[in-house]
Amino acid sequence: MPLDSADLQAIALTLELASLTTALLLVVGTPVAWWLTRTRSRLKGIVGAVVALPLVLPPTVIGFYLLVVMGPNGYVGKLTQSLGIGLLPFTFAGLVVGSVIYSLPFVVQPLQNAFEAMGRRPLEAAATLRAGPWDTFFTVVLPLARPGIITATILGFAHTVGEFGVVLMIGGNIPGRTRVVSVQIFDHVEALEYAQAHWLAGGMVIFSFVVLLLLYSRRRSVAAHV
Repeated sequence: MPLDSADLQAIALTLELASLTTALLLVVGTPVAWWLTRTRSRLKGIVGAVVALPLVLPPTVIGFYLLVVMGPNGYVGKLTQSLGIGLLPFTFAGLVVGSVIYSLPFVVQPLQNAFEAMGRRPLEAAATLRAGPWDTFFTVVLPLARPGIITATILGFAHTVGEFGVVLMIGGNIPGRTRVVSVQIFDHVEALEYAQAHWLAGGMVIFSFVVLLLLYSRRRSVAAHV
């Protein structure tokens, strides 16, 4: 059999992680992107730089500092222990936290671009109709930003699926709990099990190609209707 039970388990865990991470990224990333679009605060540049840090920092650096912060002597680690949650490193919850931080710019930036592209006229039109801020956001802003939301969802999901350095640093390599597809491929290569590594790696290549094809096809479709 090309894929054994451990491979299928890693695939299932990866899809679960990517789905949950993407949902959280949209909840967290949407208000951040909207704030970055609308604010005139001096903190805009600092916040934007912090959000974009995962684009330039090595994943191992991010994973290392997350380990320190979420460890027994870190601020987050002390907080989670005091709340009775325990420590997050080497747990699925820790993978989710790390994945949200590492994939944040891949969701925030497409959303920010979509919010900026709509301009001020729709908001001014909504204001003349006496629509409140929340009503305007949910009935005007989000529908107009739909292409950006779709792009952000696809990129956030795909980027989480392809993670390696961060998930390995934070989650380790625990079967059924933190061993995702990228780590499983690494294990196969280390064990010289190249045939099984080919199946998983080839699946990742096909998945990545389909994601990029969907993104480029959608951009052409949107451009054709402009």
